[in-house]
Parts: sequence; C-alpha cells; structure tokens
Amino acid sequence: MSRILSAVAWPYANGPRHIGHVAGFGVPSDVFSRYMRMAGHDVLMVSGTDEHGTPILVEAEKQGTTPQALADRYNRVIVEDLTALGLTYDLFTRTTTRNHYAVVQEMFRTVHKNGYMVEKTTMGAISPSTGRTLPDRYIEGTCPICGYDGARGDQCDNCGNQLDPIDLINPRSRVNGEAPKFVESTHFFLDLPAFASALETWLRGRKDWRPNVLNFSLNLIDDMRPRAMTRDIDWGIPVPLAGWEDNPNKRLYVWFDAVIGYLSASIEWARRSGDDDAWRQWWNDPEALSYYFMGKDNITFHSQIWPAELLAYDGEGDKGGTPGPYGELQLPTEVVSSEFLTMEGKKFASSRGIVIYVRDMLARYQPDALRYFISVAGPENQDADFTWADFLRRTNDELVAGWGNLVNRTASMIHKNFGEIPAAGELHEVDAALLRQSSEAFGKVGELIGTHRHRAGIDTAMRLVQEANRYVSETEPWKLTQDRERLGTVLNTAAQVVSDANTLLAPFLPHSAQKVHETLGGTGVFAPQPRIEEVTDLDDASRRYPVITGDYRDVPAWGSTRLVPGTAVAKPTPVFTKLDDSIVEEELARYQAR
Repeated sequence: MSRILSAVAWPYANGPRHIGHVAGFGVPSDVFSRYMRMAGHDVLMVSGTDEHGTPILVEAEKQGTTPQALADRYNRVIVEDLTALGLTYDLFTRTTTRNHYAVVQEMFRTVHKNGYMVEKTTMGAISPSTGRTLPDRYIEGTCPICGYDGARGDQCDNCGNQLDPIDLINPRSRVNGEAPKFVESTHFFLDLPAFASALETWLRGRKDWRPNVLNFSLNLIDDMRPRAMTRDIDWGIPVPLAGWEDNPNKRLYVWFDAVIGYLSASIEWARRSGDDDAWRQWWNDPEALSYYFMGKDNITFHSQIWPAELLAYDGEGDKGGTPGPYGELQLPTEVVSSEFLTMEGKKFASSRGIVIYVRDMLARYQPDALRYFISVAGPENQDADFTWADFLRRTNDELVAGWGNLVNRTASMIHKNFGEIPAAGELHEVDAALLRQSSEAFGKVGELIGTHRHRAGIDTAMRLVQEANRYVSETEPWKLTQDRERLGTVLNTAAQVVSDANTLLAPFLPHSAQKVHETLGGTGVFAPQPRIEEVTDLDDASRRYPVITGDYRDVPAWGSTRLVPGTAVAKPTPVFTKLDDSIVEEELARYQAR
C-alpha cells in the first residue's frame, strides 16, 4: 500500500466554473483517486477555491461588492457544483482561511531566511485609468522571442519562454484593452536560477510523465530568471516581514500563495481529523507519491515555481539552508496536465458567452453523462472539442444502448426467470472465455488509470461491455426457458460480467455504479459520494464556510467479486436517461442567445 496525495488545481473564485475547467482538473483527478482507493492505497485528495489577486478585485468592483463577499458567494457555488459532479475530496477548502494564511507566511519566512527571496526594484504594470496593479497574466501582447501575438505577461504558451510584461511588444490590458503604464516598485523575487541545477536533475529523473508536460517543463530551465512573489495590491496575504507586513498595499503574489494551498489544505484536513501531524505522512515521507492535476496553462507553476518553493523551503538550492518546522517537503511525483477543451470549435470564454457552466450542465443532464464524455473524449493529451451532437451520440449509443442496455436486459431476464441470481452449472467455452476476458480487464484498466491514460482505460472497460452484449445476443437466453440449468449458467455469467464491468467503470461513473450495484441486489455503499459540511474556521470563530469532504474508506476492492446465488434481483429501472435528438438544436440556440 502506498500513500498517495492527489493535489487538484484550485478553481478561481471570481465566477462559476465551466465544463472545460473540470475536464482539466476535476474528473481526471477523481477517476485516479477513486481507482487508487479501490486498489488499496491511502489517498489524500485536497484542493479549494483560490480567492486572492486582482481578478477578484476587478469582478467585485464590477458587481458592487467586496472581494470577500464575492469569494464567499462563488466558493459556495463551486463547492455545490463539484459535489454534485461527485468529486471525492478529503478536503476542499479555500485560501482565505486563517490556517492558509499561517502556512503561506511560514513558507515565505523560511524561504526568505534561507536566502532565496531577493529584494529588488523593478518595473511593474499598472492600469492608467484605475491606478491598480495589473498582474502578469492580465497583460497580453506579442512575444519578443517567437512573435506570437497572444503571449501573456508571465510566459508565451507558443514557445514556452518565461516573460516579463515589459518585454511584450504592444502590451495591452486584458481588463479594458488599454496599454499599461510601467512604474518602479520594490518587490521580493524568488531566486529561480538558484534552483536550475536541482530542478533539471529532478525533471530528468521523471520517466513516466506525459511527454508534452515533461518537454515543456525542461524547456523552462533554459530561461530561468528571478520571479516576483509580491504584488502592489491590497487584497491578499500580508508579507510577514518587518517593514512590509503593515504596508496595506503590498501582498504576496496570488500564485505564491495558491500552490501552497496543497500543503495548507493537507494541514487543515489533519487538524480537523484530530491528528494535527497526520499530513506529514504524505509530505515528509520520501516513499509517499504525489500527483498534481491541472490544465496545461498551469504547468509552469507546478513544474517550476512550486518545486522551487519546496526546494527553497528545504534548503536544497545553490545557497543551501535548513527546512523550517514543516520539515523536508517532498517534490511532486508527477505533474498531470490536460490539454484544453473547446466548445463547438471555439475556446471557452465566459465574457463572450462561449461557455457551459457545470451547474447548468448538471441541472439538465446526469453527472455521469458528463463524466463519461470527459473520460472518453476529453483533452487528455491533446485539445478536444465538446459538441452537443457528440455528447448526444455518446450518451445514447454508448451509455444508454451499450452499458445501460446490458445492465437492464440482464437484470430483467434474471428477475423474470428466477427472481434472484441463479447458480451456474457447467460452463461452456463461450462462458469461460467471457469470464476470462472480464477477469483480465482489471489488470489492464488499472494500469491505464494508474498511468493517467483514462481514455484507453474506459475504452477497455467498454469493450468488455460490448463483448458481454454480444455474448447475450449469441447465447439467446430467452430461448433457453426449457433448459433451466443452461439458462441459469448464461444469466449467472452475464450478471458476473455486469458486476465486473461495474467495478471497472466505478471510478469513471460512480453515480450509476451505485445504481447498478443495487440493481444486482447489492446493498450498502458501493461508490462513495462527497458531502458538504458547514465548518468554522479553525483559527477564527467568526468565520464559517462550506467544505467538501467524505468517508471513502469502504470501497470495493479492485477485482472481481463473485456474485452470491440466491441474491434477490428486483425488476430494474433504466440506469441512464436517453436524450432526445432535439437537445442539440435547443442547446445551440441557448448558446447563441447569450
């Protein structure tokens, strides 16, 4: 058994999240975590809402509210949506907790003490019309290196080079399109060049990463420069140093504090569990494994900035140093980055109405229909396009007519002819062959999920479903009513494969997995679901907020569980809802009406 940290990207709390977001961080991390629990590993899955930075300020001002009130509102919306989707967080919290503030400030103090936070004066970008600092990612222009017109102020996604806003040709604000004004300002910079050797050694030791992620990360080594870790802004975590902490206009960079959220959420989880040091089993133990899930636009922060922060805290850069009270913190085992999901051929853009919010999707369709589409057709290793026509086809042809039909007709024939799981007689080769394929699928699908090849994993499971449907059609159990022993053998075989396929599909389709389990007469929880709890801030009794948590320990083992003959099987009801062809035009019209 291994201890596995599933560190899931933090959704930003300036609005509801769309399906492109959960395709990148949500569903892939949950499929992996559910499988790992079933395989017997001790999983800690953490995340929360990211609530600091200029975009929150901009949106709060637009809505005539305070940044905290805005973050409170969208924190709750996001918590409700991710819970409805079935994401099994051990703790989904937020970055405005006092616990998070304390952890971030401790990280900063130790990194500074070790000599890796360098104070220097630089040129910062501000909005001429508002006087507000513009974060690097809110400035776009032409890349001075490759000429790409769409580079951001922190990096160019086209060539992968790190940039500063002042480097851009014809820079412009993404907020209002105006040219930024550059003024002198003093900030703390993380001395990234001091970690170039350590980061390169670490990255070259990574053997199983997705090639695009590893290559992108290695390319960053060639252009490492100090990176600003403070900002001229009044919404964020104070800089915990004399002469800085009382300055109302200097705060830690939102990306410095956001990635530390993985650690602070683990510490909060431990404190709430009653064992304050429980988190150390995932962070201090070199044998523990950690996987970070996100979209490709966040690779830099997880394969360069966050590892550098960890190395700085541990004192493992060129300047040496000693770890702080959190001890030696381990580097990520793997950065699991997905590509982008587009919508009807266009990039998701909430401001332009090119969007399908998670909440709207789940209000009209089953959560497993969305989870299935993301798993089988999502942006795992290349950009993918969501179309309503494809969503309709995959739901009706694969979920309803394929998997749902197998479950329904198997259970219906068992209920009609026996009322319970029948005993199997002598197996024919056709029975034994299907059962062998079913048993062998666990090793194949498990390996694919464990190495983040979810599309191939769910394809393998669905091929078993196809073979089982073919088996039922070829053995024709409806013609065996006069041969009760053979009928019982065929239906027992079909039911066993349905049960196996349900276990294989449970990480992908947990809501329907519970229903299939009950359809075959199973009792108890088969696929645990998360729940929302209202909690009080551990260090500020005046603040309450919702978290996602759950008890996921009682899960079926990854493998075939033999069905017990005599288990009652009631008349089944459909597992999946067939969609009408009209939804395509209706959804496209709804999108065009925005």
